[in-house]
Amino acid sequence: MTTAEGAGPAAGEAGRGLSRGLALLFAVACGTAVADVYYAQPLLVTLGRDFSLGTATVGAVVTLTQVGYGLGLFLLVPLGDLLDRRRLVVAQLLLLAVASAVVATAADAAVLFAGLAAVGLLAVVTQTLVAFAASLAAPGERGRVVGLVTSGVVTGILCARTVSGLLADAAGWRSVYLCSAVLTGALALALHRLLPTGRGAAPAGGGYGRLLRSTAVLFARERLLRVRALLALLIFAAFSVLWSSVALPLSAPPYALSHTGIGAFGLAGAAGALAATAAGRLNDRGHSGRTTGAGLVLLSASWLPLALTRQSLWALAAGVVLLDLAVQTVHVTNQTLIHALHPAAGSRLIGGYMVFYSIGSASGALAATSLYAAAGWRAVCALGAAVSLLALLLWAATRGSDPIPSAPAPSAPVGE
Repeated sequence: MTTAEGAGPAAGEAGRGLSRGLALLFAVACGTAVADVYYAQPLLVTLGRDFSLGTATVGAVVTLTQVGYGLGLFLLVPLGDLLDRRRLVVAQLLLLAVASAVVATAADAAVLFAGLAAVGLLAVVTQTLVAFAASLAAPGERGRVVGLVTSGVVTGILCARTVSGLLADAAGWRSVYLCSAVLTGALALALHRLLPTGRGAAPAGGGYGRLLRSTAVLFARERLLRVRALLALLIFAAFSVLWSSVALPLSAPPYALSHTGIGAFGLAGAAGALAATAAGRLNDRGHSGRTTGAGLVLLSASWLPLALTRQSLWALAAGVVLLDLAVQTVHVTNQTLIHALHPAAGSRLIGGYMVFYSIGSASGALAATSLYAAAGWRAVCALGAAVSLLALLLWAATRGSDPIPSAPAPSAPVGE
C-alpha cells in the first residue's frame, strides 16, 4: 500500500474538524443533488407512455442518467483536488438546475434523454461534497462525518421517489423537474455564501490531464480501492435491479398504484439513513470487516421477501428495508476506508470508486427492465439475489488480505 498524498490545503483542513451544523449543511446539499438521479424511477410507466417507449427500453431513462453520472465521476469529481471546491460546487449546482429545466420542458425522447444524461453528469456534485466534508473532518471523526453526510444522500434518494410521486399526481411529471430546478438554483446561491473555500492537493506540477491519470495510478497501486470498487459495482447493481423495475409490477394489476403509492415505498428504506451513520461510527471503532459482512448477508437475504411482492406489499416493504440498510452499510464503510488511503486525494478516490457505482447502477437498470419484460418479477428477483451473493463471495474471498488503514499514512506524492 502506498502512503498518503502530501501536504496541501486539504491536508491542513483535515485536522481542523467539522462542526455538526456544517456537516448537516453538506448532508442537505448532497441529498438535494442526488435526488435528481432518482426522480424518474416512480415515473417510468408515465414517461414510457408519454414518449412512446416500450417496457424493455424504458430502463434507458435510468441507464442514461447513470451513464452521465459515471462520466461526471471520472471527468468532474477529480477537479475537487485541483480547483476551489466551493466554486466547483456552486457552478455544478447552477448547471444542474439548467439541466433539470431541460428535462421538464422536453418535447421528444431525444431531448429527454439528453437532459437526463446531463442531470446525471452534474449530479456528481454530491461526491465532490462528500470528499470535501471528509477532508474537513478530523481523522478520528471521519467515519462519523462521512456517515452523517451519506445519511443525507440516503434521505435524498428516499425523498426523491416520494416527492416525485406526489408532485406527478398533483401537477404532472414535468412539475417534478421544474421544482428541482428552482430548489437547486436557490441552494447554489446559499452555498456560495456558507461553504468554506478549499481544494485538495493535485499531483505535483500537474494539470487536468495529470490529475485524471493519477486516478488510474491510485487504482493500480491500491488493492483495497480495487476490491471496494468492485463491491460498489455489485451492491449498486442489486440496488438498481430493485428500484429501476419495482414501479412496473406496482403499477400493474392487482395493485395498480398511483405515482404517490409507488414513491411511498422509498420511505420504507429509511433504515438506510440510520445505517449510514451507524456504519460510520462502527468503522471509526475498527469494525469495518464485520459491518461489510453483515451488510452483504442482509443484502442477499432481502431478495426472499422481495420475491413475494405480488403476494404481499408488506413483504415488499420488509425487503426494501433490508436492501437499503445493507447497501448503505457497505457503501459508507467503503468510502471511509478508501478516503483514509490518501486524504488529500479524496476527490479522486471517491470519484474513481463511484464510477463503479455508476456502472453497476446502469447495468442493473437495463438488465432488470429487460428481464422483467421477458420473464417477469421473479426472474428480476433471482437476478438481484445472484448479484448480491456474488458480492458476498467477493468479500469472503478478499477480506483476509485487504489492508485496513487506521489513520492516514505519512506523506508521499501520488503521481503518474
